[in-house]
Amino acid sequence: MIGILDLSLRLVIWFLLTADLSLPNVLIGVAIALAIPRSRIAPGTLKDWMRAVWEALVAIPQAFIEAIEIIVRPHRDESITMEQVKSNAKRSPGLIFLDVFLITFTPKTIVRKYHRDGWYEVHRIRRRTASRRPKPGPPKSQPFDETRPSATEARQP
Repeated sequence: MIGILDLSLRLVIWFLLTADLSLPNVLIGVAIALAIPRSRIAPGTLKDWMRAVWEALVAIPQAFIEAIEIIVRPHRDESITMEQVKSNAKRSPGLIFLDVFLITFTPKTIVRKYHRDGWYEVHRIRRRTASRRPKPGPPKSQPFDETRPSATEARQP
């Protein structure tokens, strides 16, 4: 059963990469999915795969909601956090890929690094909270931007 899930994950990735569902492409995808060597790590349990599929279904509407939030209210606060893998068992490469994909799929987060001891280094953006807003005062200098006209160029008619 788990071998079928690994095979289907490889085929889904193949179809996403090629964007072609013709018969020759399907046959090539199946041949490549079968030719890629399997992991020597114990395959993930069916429970882990079902959890990953459920999280993928939940992540789709969450990604749309987060994208609208970023458009309506810009997020300028950044942080890097460590998140632990949801199950303590040895993870198969397919499940690790799905975890990284699900974290990265939402617009506010991206995985920077996977640590083999079961932790993900995640970069996340947030709305700036009231306690972290800059104090009122003179504006800070802007970084140089080549596309923005200089003060002398802007004054010329």
